[in-house]
Amino acid sequence: MLLASDDLLYLSACAIAAAKDAGRIIASYSGKPVPVYHKESGSNLASQVVTEADLRSEHAIVERLHPTCEQFDLALLTEERVDDKTRLEKDYFWCVDPLDGTLSFIESSPDYAVSIALVSQSGTPVIGVVYDPVTHTLYSALKGQGAFRNGEPWSAASMFAPNSMKGKPLTLMCDRGFLEKPEYPRVYEALKSIARQHGLSELQVLEKHGAVLNACRVLENPPAVYFKFPKAEEGGGCLWDFAATAVLFSELGCVASDIYGEPLDLNRADSTFMNHRGVLFATDYSLAVEIQKL
Repeated sequence: MLLASDDLLYLSACAIAAAKDAGRIIASYSGKPVPVYHKESGSNLASQVVTEADLRSEHAIVERLHPTCEQFDLALLTEERVDDKTRLEKDYFWCVDPLDGTLSFIESSPDYAVSIALVSQSGTPVIGVVYDPVTHTLYSALKGQGAFRNGEPWSAASMFAPNSMKGKPLTLMCDRGFLEKPEYPRVYEALKSIARQHGLSELQVLEKHGAVLNACRVLENPPAVYFKFPKAEEGGGCLWDFAATAVLFSELGCVASDIYGEPLDLNRADSTFMNHRGVLFATDYSLAVEIQKL
């Protein structure tokens, strides 16, 4: 079924309520020990750990969203449940990460968030909701209806004002361990060169631990980029790591694509991982083009 504008507004409100429910559960563990479990997933530790908070957060989100699945015939994909592939059959599916940045959460580092998206069968995200339970910041967006920060319209006009980038640093948001990768020195020097070419003051590198908040921080620190190169082994994040923030970027006129500049493959049939084509988030199209050359 094709969702009308009013349907999307209603579903967005449901997703926001679910994200806040989950955020309250996650916040209740602040300063307390949390049981940690291991699972078979991906090629790095970040994708192989899960906590009691992840599971309780997911349960709360599913409980809130389940009635909408019946009402609007939606599928549901979540990080901690088996992918039943109904996302390939339904017109839309919920794409849920109940706690992105689990390692940060375990380490009491404030780099984790709840992420909920509604994605069409073609892989186009139409609703994106991100909630930071540490700062209580809510990011949301609806395709064609704008982006919002804490319920207020969020404009990216300053990103595109004449000479708005001049004299500012270029910010590279990167995941844990990227600075130790063999390609990092080459990438670092190339980005310094790109910064100079654009009249920027310097290259600022911020190594954080959660893909969802990394993307949000790109939007909050323009000019900025966040990307992952393709790789053979499974990993590189999953559908639920990028679906919600992709709507934010789209509605703000920024770039959310694979590393080749094509739309993100957000309903990949053969896997939920994104290693096959990489990801690229940038506040400026010209910066995105430079990253693609790398």
